[in-house]
Amino acid sequence: MKTRYVFLLLVSAAATAAFLPGRGHGMEQAQDSSNRTASRPEASAGMPAGGMLGILRHGDWDCALPGDAGGDAFVPVPAEAFRTGTASSYESPAGGGIYLMRGTEVVFTRGPKKDERYKVLGENTLQKLARDGAATRLICTRVSNGN
Repeated sequence: MKTRYVFLLLVSAAATAAFLPGRGHGMEQAQDSSNRTASRPEASAGMPAGGMLGILRHGDWDCALPGDAGGDAFVPVPAEAFRTGTASSYESPAGGGIYLMRGTEVVFTRGPKKDERYKVLGENTLQKLARDGAATRLICTRVSNGN
């Protein structure tokens, strides 16, 4: 009976090794694998590079610039405000669209905020990124759940 189990394990391991990509041995396979990696397209400037897909918490997001010690603590920017909803959708004062959240980066892919990028700082906080990926001073905070 032990022989049967050993044989089944051996066959299962061989089948798994045969069908999993990139698990082979030998120089030809290594070269082929590196060619495939080299030919993959790079992430475009407007799309997040990687990470788990996710969604922003639904609700109203207000955006503001930092103020100064002699005046207001922050300066609201109503034109940057938006509301997130189901199916990765958003509504802004200029209209609605769709966003993509991957890892800690959000990119608005459709609508008036198209190609705007944000870094996720926390569950309820985003920081706008410039076209070159540098952080700007604009911070967006979720202020309500939309009800």
